[in-house]
Amino acid sequence: MTHEDQGNYAGKHPQREMDPVVVEKLEKRKDKNQITCAAAHRVASDLTISPREVGVQVDLMELRLVQCQLGLFGHTPGSGQSDKEIRVPDDLKLRLESAARQGRISCKACWDIAGECKMSRVDMGSVCKKIDLRIKPCQLGAF
Repeated sequence: MTHEDQGNYAGKHPQREMDPVVVEKLEKRKDKNQITCAAAHRVASDLTISPREVGVQVDLMELRLVQCQLGLFGHTPGSGQSDKEIRVPDDLKLRLESAARQGRISCKACWDIAGECKMSRVDMGSVCKKIDLRIKPCQLGAF
């Protein structure tokens, strides 16, 4: 779901079809042609399916994902942005680096570690950015 894919998100899933149950839930939570990361995750939780499956359905509906909970994309300027001044304790840096592979850490791992450390997800995104750790893959398949 990158900018290059915009308007052709469904093209990433040529063998897939829309699931009417998921589509109905997404329709209720979308705003125009977009849906927030949080809303997509709520649909996954409500239906007890994976966020990745919801992400596929979002793509098939040609919806744009916005307001990444880690602050990585889809925010208006000045909101949800990275905190360049965030302090990174040594123990957190070591923990993230040990969870990373080849300079990347998954979105799910970031969420889990943020929860365990009682920090916001957007702050976790800022920490990862500050220590040059790329967050990939996205649970919804946006990146």
